Amino acid sequence: MRSFNGSLLRCAQALESVSEWVGRAASWLSLLMVLVTFTVVVLRYAFDMGWIAMQESITYMHAVLFLTGAAYTLRHQGHVRVDIFYGRFSQRTRAWVDLLGTLFLLMPVCLFIFFISWEYVANSWSLYEGSREAGGLDGVFLLKSMILVMAGLLVLQGIAILLRCRLLLGGYIDQLYDSEDAPEESV
Repeated sequence: MRSFNGSLLRCAQALESVSEWVGRAASWLSLLMVLVTFTVVVLRYAFDMGWIAMQESITYMHAVLFLTGAAYTLRHQGHVRVDIFYGRFSQRTRAWVDLLGTLFLLMPVCLFIFFISWEYVANSWSLYEGSREAGGLDGVFLLKSMILVMAGLLVLQGIAILLRCRLLLGGYIDQLYDSEDAPEESV
């Protein structure tokens, strides 16, 4: 049984490492977004020139940053929750709240988003949808695909949360999250 629990913990950590890696990689888009925005402004106001594709790239980067960063934020307990209660709960009660919230809220919503978006994304791919603007970016179908990626990443992180909750409730681990991932204690 101990090796089974160890396998579950390693599986949870592997799933969390996906969220971690994708989130850290996507975070670099914020810097790139600032640099491109600065370039657009300088080109427009100092040299009276600009490109639609460069302006659209800012929107693409912004969307990718938020869509791929959602699982990373969930992993680090950064989403909004009613902390007035959660912060006072014991580890076991937190595990039950996270388990039930993940099973009955996160997973159904993510699966709904995935399945409802599938046809929308598939239609975009069938047309290789591009920008409506002349000189715009041609990869609108790729941008729309990020909706499916977001739902998939959140499901993976949700599975990691479920595994951690199971391990805590089974007595294998004594903390639901690593110390750097734990929510702030209420005073």
